[in-house]
Amino acid sequence: MSRATAASTVSTLSVVFFSGTGTTDLLAQAIGEGAASVDGVQVKLLRVTGEQIDKGRWQDDAVLEALSASDAIVFGSPTFMGGAAAPFKAFADATAGIWYGRGWVGKFAGGFTISGSPSGDKLHTLAYFNLLAAQHGMTWLNWNELPHQADGTNRLASFMGLMAQNGGAPGSPPALDPADALSAGKHGRYLAQHVRRYAAVSQPEAVAAAA
Repeated sequence: MSRATAASTVSTLSVVFFSGTGTTDLLAQAIGEGAASVDGVQVKLLRVTGEQIDKGRWQDDAVLEALSASDAIVFGSPTFMGGAAAPFKAFADATAGIWYGRGWVGKFAGGFTISGSPSGDKLHTLAYFNLLAAQHGMTWLNWNELPHQADGTNRLASFMGLMAQNGGAPGSPPALDPADALSAGKHGRYLAQHVRRYAAVSQPEAVAAAA
């Protein structure tokens, strides 16, 4: 469902992500919770896994169908070796058929990533997500939260999307820095608010009826 043809009074925001150790999963959950706090928004968390890859090709029609029925898609992956993890890239390659058919044109897009260090070349991963969205003709949503706030929001000063740093020690259970968890929730709410703001402009009567 594209922005141009959306007829539902409920907007769907889907978070599609790969998580190796579990920290990206925690970020996805926090983003989803923030997005779901916006009235009129339903959230789907869609995790990319190695089991979906057969002979080097990613396959999961149910995930692709869910994404194609969404108003917004948020891409997520840890940053490995300077970019998105290989399973996420396999997923992205599998969207070539949708790209050819222009199935995601006009949808909103956003992105998030995490690594073990403050930098970790995470900007490259967000730039890749941005380019993936551009290939699909999507509208990218940045983030306008200023850094250095008292609660630690956007502590890594990222504006193209959400960046986080692994909050646990090596070998410990997955954990987020509390400021990153807070930022993820705020970022999810920010993305969802933009989706609903567009829906209010394009379908004012339907949105008012659902309120």
